[in-house]
Amino acid sequence: MRILRFIRIISTLARHWADQTRPRGERLRRALESLGPIFVKFGQLLSVRPDLIPEDIAAELSRLQDKVPPFPAEAVASALALAYGRPHAQVFKSFDVTPIASASVAQVHFATLPDGREVAVKILRPGIAKTIAKDVSLLYMVAGLVERFHPDGKRLRPREVVAEFEKTLGYELDLLREAANASELRRNFSDGRLLIVPEVHWNWCNRTVMVMERIDGIPVNDVETLKKHGIDIQRLGRDGVEIFFTQVFRDGFFHADMHPGNIFVAKDGRYCGIDFGIMGTLSEEDKTYLAINFMAFFERDYHKIAMAHVESGWVPRGTRVDELEAAVRTVCEPIYDRPLKEIYFGKLLMRLFETMRTFNAQIQPQLLLLQKTFMQVEGLGRQLDPDMDLRRTAQPVLRRWMNERLGPGAFLEQMKQEAPRWARALPQLPRLVHRLLTDDAPERIERALLKLEAAQRRQTWTLVAIAAVLALLVIGFLRA
Repeated sequence: MRILRFIRIISTLARHWADQTRPRGERLRRALESLGPIFVKFGQLLSVRPDLIPEDIAAELSRLQDKVPPFPAEAVASALALAYGRPHAQVFKSFDVTPIASASVAQVHFATLPDGREVAVKILRPGIAKTIAKDVSLLYMVAGLVERFHPDGKRLRPREVVAEFEKTLGYELDLLREAANASELRRNFSDGRLLIVPEVHWNWCNRTVMVMERIDGIPVNDVETLKKHGIDIQRLGRDGVEIFFTQVFRDGFFHADMHPGNIFVAKDGRYCGIDFGIMGTLSEEDKTYLAINFMAFFERDYHKIAMAHVESGWVPRGTRVDELEAAVRTVCEPIYDRPLKEIYFGKLLMRLFETMRTFNAQIQPQLLLLQKTFMQVEGLGRQLDPDMDLRRTAQPVLRRWMNERLGPGAFLEQMKQEAPRWARALPQLPRLVHRLLTDDAPERIERALLKLEAAQRRQTWTLVAIAAVLALLVIGFLRA
């Protein structure tokens, strides 16, 4: 069966690829759609890898939608009974067996808890783990062929890409992990000023079922309904950008699947987020790198962008800064002559990553996830307000973060954080110095110095010999 499935995959890809009447990106997208939901999700992953695939294919794959028919009510009842050890009628006061959303990994139902609270219940598809394991094993086979026969097979690292995909799917199969993600994001926005994150009801959660507060909101792309409720559309666009940059630079923890199906708007104009299976994380170094690049771009300082890539170690040692600067300038400079509403920073980031590929840069996976999310947020913002000035909206958030992170206050705060460690280490210094002086450290140091002195003597004699030979040659030349 596995061989037959593998043959079907190859024949499907070949059949669609042979249709020369369509662009290559569309051909690949259609092939993945016909192969099933796991391949659709793999195509979505590839769409955010401009370091691996051309821009036209990446743009087409970004159109892939993760929608599949729901599984039947009988399977829903069986999954809940298996998760709770009893019929769902004994767990919930009421449960609607008709799902309100269905995707490749899970589907969502509305229900009511025994105390009357209205909730959304997310249930993993029965048997999805086995389906994923089979399809991923086939993807590894295809990746092996690409690595062996494609001219760029080794550089593209296809098996590593499949491994990354397998890890991401593994995260989505653990709904306790998603529940923890939701709790963390809710805590980060606990003031509730900009973003509502549903409360997780932990007593009803396990690895296959997640229960959370039901959100009553308007789909963010239903602009007409938003206007009917008197919601300020332009402010909504600005708030979305602020939420994104706050997640990235303040928290280093961001919702990485912010397509319109996962974003709603409450009737008071605040955003509501759902579906926390895919979250991105950034280290302090990542955040600093991004902030420097964004601010340098806003200030048209291409040298600083090139230096940030060199100093971060993301381009190989020996890369010429002036050549990298020229490449960045080629990508960025043309857009400065356009109105701000025509500048798409998400696409610019994609072009920048693609340019870095020519310098053999190893683009970090977390930044590619961020780039995908940035494109989603920017597209959403433009849909709400086509004239939105992303630079004017983002710049104050970035400046504030950089002042907090790199200014004098940040230095003092870091000293305060390090103070306990210094307090523990300082009393130990005399003992450490005594140990250094009483063990064989002095002898090891002396031996090292002797080796260094011997090496210097050998180098000196070598230089003397070379000088003598040169002198003899010069004398011989003059006499001749």
